[in-house]
Amino acid sequence: MRKIIFALAILVANFTIEAQVKTPAPSPKSTVNQVVGLTDVTIEYSRPSAKGRPVFGDLVPFGKLWRTGANQNSMVTFSEDVVIKGSTLKKGKYAIFTTPKADMWEVIFYTDTENWGTPENWDENKVAYKTNVDPISLGNNVETFTISINNLTNDSATLDISWEKTMVSVKFEVPTQKAAIASINKVLAGPTAGDYFSSAQYFYQSEGDLNKALEYVNKAISMAKADDVPFWHLRLKSLIQAKLGNKSGAIETARLSLAGAEKANNGDYVKMNNDSIKEWSKK
Repeated sequence: MRKIIFALAILVANFTIEAQVKTPAPSPKSTVNQVVGLTDVTIEYSRPSAKGRPVFGDLVPFGKLWRTGANQNSMVTFSEDVVIKGSTLKKGKYAIFTTPKADMWEVIFYTDTENWGTPENWDENKVAYKTNVDPISLGNNVETFTISINNLTNDSATLDISWEKTMVSVKFEVPTQKAAIASINKVLAGPTAGDYFSSAQYFYQSEGDLNKALEYVNKAISMAKADDVPFWHLRLKSLIQAKLGNKSGAIETARLSLAGAEKANNGDYVKMNNDSIKEWSKK
């Protein structure tokens, strides 16, 4: 009897889970992804609709801190530092809060994004940046609350908050030129020691062109200071030399790798080099 009751309980529980009613959210969640220059900007927020109600000065009172949307915090994430009115806002995720007024809005970027609505205890130390902006009267009615990224250029964009017949716009600048020049300089400077090492490792491990592998590992080694060559680079070179039949050269290189491994207290490489030297020394 107990087994029957237990089985029925499981059946009812499964039916309850599967039969959960799904209805549309009153304020649907939205995510906006936008690249500005070379900076990724993401907005996550919920979108209430006016539904015939007067909004600013009524549904959203003037002069009071507003969650700027519905439900959980509206959030913006910048992949790089941005500049607003000459001040730097560090890259990261921020909650967006505002204090709407008839003639001026305060827009706040807040570091604590884990609030449902406005914070219970406001902490000025968590204000990353705040700015005042003038509201813009719109000729058309915006029924559903909207946060968007507009007026895109390579170096800037605007974060626009619109609802009813009001919009506020915060312009931010992105470090496109700095990032582009850094990328250009990196590429034009040529491959790094790590690039050459990875290429040599690929040719060696894939039974590819061992002469190419030796060429690339030698280039990686040549880019290091004479007294600071990575012992793992030397280890790879010794393996390539041995596979090419140059046992004496492989032993000489393995001894250099061994010395570096001993200096770094890397027991694994010490053992591998000792084992290889012993094997390659056999006649």
